[in-house]
Order: sequence, then C-alpha cells, then structure tokens
Amino acid sequence: MTPDLEAQLQGLLDKQAIYELLFAYCNAADRHDNEKMRSLYHPDALDDHASFFKGLAMDFIDKLPEIQAPMEILHHNVTTVNLKLNGDHAEGEVYIIAFHKIRTDNGAIDLLIGGRYFDKYEKREGVWKFSHRAVVADWANLHNPSIVNLDNSIIAGAYIGKPGSADPSYGFFSQLQRGQR
Repeated sequence: MTPDLEAQLQGLLDKQAIYELLFAYCNAADRHDNEKMRSLYHPDALDDHASFFKGLAMDFIDKLPEIQAPMEILHHNVTTVNLKLNGDHAEGEVYIIAFHKIRTDNGAIDLLIGGRYFDKYEKREGVWKFSHRAVVADWANLHNPSIVNLDNSIIAGAYIGKPGSADPSYGFFSQLQRGQR
C-alpha cells in the first residue's frame, strides 16, 4: 500500500469514527442516556448550548436530567456534515433538525429546530471525541399546544419511543445498549 493510499484510508476511518460519534450523540440525547453522553466528550471539553449552558461539557451533562425532565420527546436528525481533518484534530459543521415535545404548566408544546453544531474534535489515545461543541439555531417552528398525536389509529400497535430506559429499543437490541457507545 502506498503512503498516499494509506493516508486516504486513515482519513476515511477517522471520518467514519466522527460520523459514529455524531450519531451516538443523537441517540444519547434522545434516550436521555447521560452515561453514554459523558463518554462522547473529552474530560476537558467545552459545550455551548446557548441559554441552557456554557462551560465544561461534563458540567452540562450533570445538568441534563434537569434540562431534559420536561422533554417528553427528543428526536435529533443529522443531515449535512462538513468535516475537515488535520491529524488528530478535526472541525465539523453539522446540520441538524431536532424535534422537542416539551411539557409546560399550560400543556405540551412542540419545538422543531433547524440548526447546526459547530464542533471541534480530538483523537486522543486513538479515540475521537468532542473537544468543543456549540449549538446554532437557524430556524424554529413552535406549536402551542402540541400537535403530536401518538394515539392515532394509523400507528396503533407500533412501538412508541420513550425517553430513558423505557424506550423499546433496549428490549429489542442486544448490542445497542444504554450507556454504550
């Protein structure tokens, strides 16, 4: 194998590892799996979630149970991903669409957000993790009251996703388990 081909292959492997990191983040957020979330960031990583939190990612993860408590549904979708690798460092602009059904004192509301993550990643000891993540909102659509209808007959008998360990995925899968990357 030529050095050029070897470098190209390593670049593909590194990008794939970062894609898997991005998807693991979505799963951890949506399932309220904060143990898994913690495994995705380096211990000294920063997180900027606007009004929710700015600071060390581990401190943000400590606050997630409080932040997520009123969120009946979280559903993050990664769309466009722009990555630039530079050795064991990388940067990414990651487009997302995230749906939130949030319980309030006046009933549930829906918030659909289109935005981006501005990410910095580092590979330490052979593992890619977030070193800095910032959230950017590009648009939002609010429904008050919520228009989610999981009692509709068209989905009767379907598995219904739930936050936390009650999600049906944990009973279905043997390899994709809570707290695991």
